[in-house]
Amino acid sequence: MRTERNLTRSLDRVFARLDREPERPAHIDVPRMSRHRVVLFTATLAFYLAIVWAVVITSWLVRLDWQVMFFRPYQQWPQIHAFLDYYVVLGQRGPTAVMVAAWLGWRSWRQHTLRPLLTLATSLLLLNITVGSAKLGMGRLGPHYATVIGANEMGMGGDIFPSGHTANAVVTWGILAYLASTPRARRWLSALSAVTSLGVGLTTVYLGTHWLSDVLLGWAAGLLILLALPWFESLIAKAETALFDLRDRWRARRARTVPAPVVPVTPSPVLLKPRPAPAEQSAAPAREPVSPVRGSRAPIHLAPGPHTARSERTPVTPAGSRRPPHADRLPRGTAQPARPLTGN
Repeated sequence: MRTERNLTRSLDRVFARLDREPERPAHIDVPRMSRHRVVLFTATLAFYLAIVWAVVITSWLVRLDWQVMFFRPYQQWPQIHAFLDYYVVLGQRGPTAVMVAAWLGWRSWRQHTLRPLLTLATSLLLLNITVGSAKLGMGRLGPHYATVIGANEMGMGGDIFPSGHTANAVVTWGILAYLASTPRARRWLSALSAVTSLGVGLTTVYLGTHWLSDVLLGWAAGLLILLALPWFESLIAKAETALFDLRDRWRARRARTVPAPVVPVTPSPVLLKPRPAPAEQSAAPAREPVSPVRGSRAPIHLAPGPHTARSERTPVTPAGSRRPPHADRLPRGTAQPARPLTGN
């Protein structure tokens, strides 16, 4: 019960963090080329050159390469062969670049900054230039194509030295540690990327596709790129500013070219008058338009026919008077006779 409750709380925290409105962080910790980093870069470069020199002069390191190849690890431990076939994909350029780019793209959207994606692109570009040129320049053949036992197989047209899988694993997974936002996360991710990249390199030795010295040189090549990235931070910042300016100009140009939306206007109703007959058009006087709105008064009903005086109207009551007849009354309009004067 307590485990389910803790799991529910953890999921609530994760979803609450995902539901936050994207916002640009107030401060981004950009690594700088400190003295400690310069010392590590110098030591790694010296290690890189030492490995190359040891292979060129066919030293004890080349003899160790041949001993490991004759040992055939894939035959000694065949039960882990299927697992390591999938594990080595963590060092391939395509799948790892897509996974890391997806995570860094989401992070760029959340933080409103292009630095994570631009840093990944810069590191992969440096990886292709440095490791690719070293592979083609030294031209070493792999264990499966070796021609002379005990030879260093340098300058034979191969492309195996240094190990591209190992260098790619160091750079691709190490870039997550380089872009970490807290020192604690940076330490954990650095250790995880180191173990993952070294495991990928040893897996290529197990499968017989690389010499042991190839793995050591690939690990050093990838670490050199991660240590040199602070030198390119100013260039990354300029590229980010230029891209944002280009986006703003494109939006402004698009706002000017897009026409304003047309609001449809509903026409008002038009009152049509009946057209008079052709014979009556000249005789009929012009009439003023009658407003369609009627008043609130009750309609007036006019009596038909011409207007007549009240005295000329036909009485609506029955003929004759309603009063009883009196003998001493005369009809209206008749002069009354003079009464005789009587003496007292």
